[in-house]
Amino acid sequence: MNEAASGARRAARAIDALRRGWPFRIEGDGGALDLLAVESARDAELARFAGTDLLLSGERAVTLKLTNQRPAAAPGPVRLSDAGTGVAAALAIADPALDLAHPLKGPFRTVATGGDAAASAAMTMARHAGLLPAFFVREAAGDAETLCSIADVAALLDPARLEIAARARLPVAASETAEIVAFRSPEEASDHVALIVGKRDGHPPVVRLHSECLTGDVLGSLKCDCGPQLHAALHAMADAPWGVLLYLRQEGRGIGLVNKLRAYALQDQGYDTVDANLRLGFPVEARDFAIAGRMLALLNIPRIRLMTNNPEKVAKLEKQGVDVVERIPLALPTNKYNEQYLATKRDRTGHQL
Repeated sequence: MNEAASGARRAARAIDALRRGWPFRIEGDGGALDLLAVESARDAELARFAGTDLLLSGERAVTLKLTNQRPAAAPGPVRLSDAGTGVAAALAIADPALDLAHPLKGPFRTVATGGDAAASAAMTMARHAGLLPAFFVREAAGDAETLCSIADVAALLDPARLEIAARARLPVAASETAEIVAFRSPEEASDHVALIVGKRDGHPPVVRLHSECLTGDVLGSLKCDCGPQLHAALHAMADAPWGVLLYLRQEGRGIGLVNKLRAYALQDQGYDTVDANLRLGFPVEARDFAIAGRMLALLNIPRIRLMTNNPEKVAKLEKQGVDVVERIPLALPTNKYNEQYLATKRDRTGHQL
């Protein structure tokens, strides 16, 4: 087993520990940290962990009007001294769903993280695990049962390790001759898929990047336009010579299903999509479009006609070496439940609607 594979395995074990409420250690330039995820922690495990400092994402820290230790273009993780006296107290700080019940927080004392690179990698791991980006933290001490480095996390999430796992014919409503192709990384739990519609020819295909949306794609949610976009894209591909739908397992713009539902609850309180994500402690855009670039490379598709209203997707795919020869808009009617969502896309995230 090569070093990248060994590192990816260590990171996968650490994310598993994170989800289960077990402590783990992450090492990086500038220091190593012992961490216990706030959301999955229990008081008995916290007592054994014996650390009462909290590590929050920069986005959540900005919401709480905390100041990081250094000026930065983007907010970095912030460590609060002795703020995590128990799981309930920590959740009151970390979970925005509890902000109304616990409006008064602090005063807090921020201290150096003890390892900025390790702290940033921990936030990526929390998002990948679908948990709130908040940890009990202490300086690394003694032996660690579960250990990884920031390089291990990068190896786990490296799209270059993605390979084709299986392919089969899949008749669908838009095309009875469609083919489905599944992609998998060895240590990763999420399988991405491509649906190839029509017959490949010498022209660039119509390509749609569609991020998984259980509520919209499967349940018919009216809060977003994901389901209608998915089906409209497939029918547009069927009308073209050929097309490829890349279905990316990046629910909720990369924050996961549970956190997306938390964002929905915040939207019910009056926050828009952008502010809801920030209050949760996540970036506005957390998806990795390098995955799509790798999928296209494995399918030997270097040039595409991209169906999107988001110019940022064009730029990010071109950064991966994909030649986007045309951007095709996708216009659909709104409803009373998704009007604000689409207005936020237009006004705050640069979508051309």
